[in-house]
Amino acid sequence: MTPDTAPPARPAAPAGAARARHAVAALGRATFLALVAGFFALPLLWLAAAPFDAHPTITTSMPEFTHRNFQALLDNPYVLSSLGNSVLQAGASAALVVVLAALAAYALSRVRVPGRDALLYVLLLLSSVVTGTAAMVPIFELATRLNLIDTHLGVVLTLSGGLLPAAIFILKDFMDGTPTSYEESARVFGASPLQILWHIVVPVVRPGLATIAVWSVASVWGSFLTPFILLRDPGKAPGAVILYTLYTEGGSPRLDLISTFSLLYSLPVVLMYVFVSRRYGFRFHGGIKR
Repeated sequence: MTPDTAPPARPAAPAGAARARHAVAALGRATFLALVAGFFALPLLWLAAAPFDAHPTITTSMPEFTHRNFQALLDNPYVLSSLGNSVLQAGASAALVVVLAALAAYALSRVRVPGRDALLYVLLLLSSVVTGTAAMVPIFELATRLNLIDTHLGVVLTLSGGLLPAAIFILKDFMDGTPTSYEESARVFGASPLQILWHIVVPVVRPGLATIAVWSVASVWGSFLTPFILLRDPGKAPGAVILYTLYTEGGSPRLDLISTFSLLYSLPVVLMYVFVSRRYGFRFHGGIKR
């Protein structure tokens, strides 16, 4: 075939058709994402509006604005004390978990213990399997023998023990990722292991410690079964247990009180997460080079 008899080139698709297909695809993606966002946002919008509605229902409607729900909730003598109990139990558990997890993770990261990785996975497996309902009978028996029933200490120790294996497992990755050059220099000048951990390692892994702290607080803040079983005095019960009492004698939920208390109960955790996220960003900062 000579160049004179070559077949004509196929005409290119119009640029307008390509732009139209791209616009349709972008519109479809935006619509799908909007539907997904709306699906997850509706419960949050209901939680934000129902406390100010005089007659809230499970359906969406224009609220009849009122402040009486907050006044009726505060008339309950255990509401404010339950929020204080939640802060006490969550804060103490988070502090205990962060301190013990930092010590254990640093030791496991720097000391070559035979079977170290297998030990970590076994601890993580046991903490995820033997918890909750399956472990409450032996935990209750142990708390009874140690006189920890109806005490905040019993709740803190029980919840911290359940969170500690996973916290060690997570924090060890942060410890493994930190440089050892500064530690070696401090060791040459006579620093003890605790001084090295406090003055060198902790400032580097602060985002990891913040992550563990937020996770521990959120886990304890929403815990219901352990304080419900171990605590007898309603004045020591956390908010998750008091929320269970906001029902009528017939067992029907009082949506006005439940929604109002849920809003108040969720705000501290949200504010804590926003503060820690803006403060640390859950990522490493600094200029230490490996």
